[in-house]
Amino acid sequence: MARSLSAPALFVRLLLAGGIALTGTACSPDGATDASAASAAPGGMDDLQPTSSDAPGVDACSLLKRAVDEGTLMEPGVVDAIVRISGRADAPVADAGRRLAAAYASAAGAHGTEDEPDAVAGVSAAGADMSSVCTDSGLETVG
Repeated sequence: MARSLSAPALFVRLLLAGGIALTGTACSPDGATDASAASAAPGGMDDLQPTSSDAPGVDACSLLKRAVDEGTLMEPGVVDAIVRISGRADAPVADAGRRLAAAYASAAGAHGTEDEPDAVAGVSAAGADMSSVCTDSGLETVG
């Protein structure tokens, strides 16, 4: 069984991974996010499919873990893939996925502004929250 990270440790790890912030996002010169870049997740994360009725939560938590481990949570498409899968999971994981999506949307909107560091920290906090939800739900695949 994988050992999960504590929420503060995950927060720090996500924050450090987000240190690149949104520099990996595809933005137009005026700062608008390129929707086509956000539609595909790097590293084949976009292709992750549930394998059973319980799988969406497991898959979402596994994908979150992978994004944290690889430092890709702030890359275009990664949060979209996590949210798409978590939307088919039970309520706690699905709700955590929606909070992660809202935080990422806020960070994307803050790209290039003085609010960007706080918005990226919000994504880290939402990722840590989702990690805790995964652990609380018995989906201890994060960490």
